[in-house]
Amino acid sequence: MNMAERQLVVFRLANEEFGVEITKVREIIKPRHITRLPHVSDYIEGVTNLRGVVIPVISLRKRFGVEAQEDTQDTRIIILEVNENQVGFIVDAVTETLRLPESQIDPPPSMIAGLKSQYLAGVGKYEDRLLILLEVDKILTSEEKIELQALAADGEGA
Repeated sequence: MNMAERQLVVFRLANEEFGVEITKVREIIKPRHITRLPHVSDYIEGVTNLRGVVIPVISLRKRFGVEAQEDTQDTRIIILEVNENQVGFIVDAVTETLRLPESQIDPPPSMIAGLKSQYLAGVGKYEDRLLILLEVDKILTSEEKIELQALAADGEGA
């Protein structure tokens, strides 16, 4: 891969397009049974068992304060590597993978689409589209990461 470009998985959430580095993506799956858990943050949908691994599942709509909607046939769960843990993120649709030259990536503005810049790796310009590039390791705070690790550990003991 050319070092002057990023390979991205592009997904849709509400009316925005987002990109995450393909190296952070472990798997993309269709919605499946999620075990709901009591006393967790509202954006945590629960956990799912993926081939014997308990994975916390997060609604990116809720995490980013976007109005919830019912799952559709396009809804997917992207399993991402977040600080060496696997976490599932529910998105409206995964649309494509693409290579984006670094020259077409701008630093993140202080806020875009209602998201604080701490979540953002930049804004990519691809053809006539703007892609919001997410900083996967910063979507969750340290406290939230600890909460998710505990959920996964509890689930494995169940």
